[in-house]
Amino acid sequence: MLLYIIRHGETSWNVMRKIQGATDIPLNENGIRLAKITGEKLADVPFDAAISSPLQRAYKTAQLVLGHREITIETDERIQEISFGDLEGEQLLQVDPSHPFFSFFADAYHYVPARNGESIYDICDRTHRFYEDLIHREDLREKTVLIATHGCAVRALLQPLYGDTDDFWQGGVCPNCGVNIVEVKDGKAALLEKDKIYYEDQ
Repeated sequence: MLLYIIRHGETSWNVMRKIQGATDIPLNENGIRLAKITGEKLADVPFDAAISSPLQRAYKTAQLVLGHREITIETDERIQEISFGDLEGEQLLQVDPSHPFFSFFADAYHYVPARNGESIYDICDRTHRFYEDLIHREDLREKTVLIATHGCAVRALLQPLYGDTDDFWQGGVCPNCGVNIVEVKDGKAALLEKDKIYYEDQ
């Protein structure tokens, strides 16, 4: 099994640095452009299946990457972005730097979520369950699968494959339309590409 795990394209809330989380914000024009370029660069990849977060920014990214391929996109809530609860919609630059939210990036494992929000352990748990179910699917065992998800969800999903799991962010958030390629063979997984972007010169 070969997995192409992609973060969604850019949204207006990304640009405004609003706390987005589980809020269902669409791609902006640049996000659509980045996803299209990425799809063009991956045109020769023989995708057999696609799974997306149900949030529209991820689903649309999957559609644009697949292009004219006639593949039905499954959705799975377990790879939806972390929920920030009552903080969603706040602008990061307007949040007091002493606010507990900033530990989300500085010390993710000790981040205390706002009311109605999730912790890093919550998203790691659900993405791990998704991953375990995925790699044991007989119908996908020898297939190439596109997975469209989100910045924090990418890091949570790939935690077991990183050498240093103490650093949740692995140096930073996966960029918009960044692609991680994972090969699963004989029950063992290897990260072949990390945060690869295809639009730098575009």
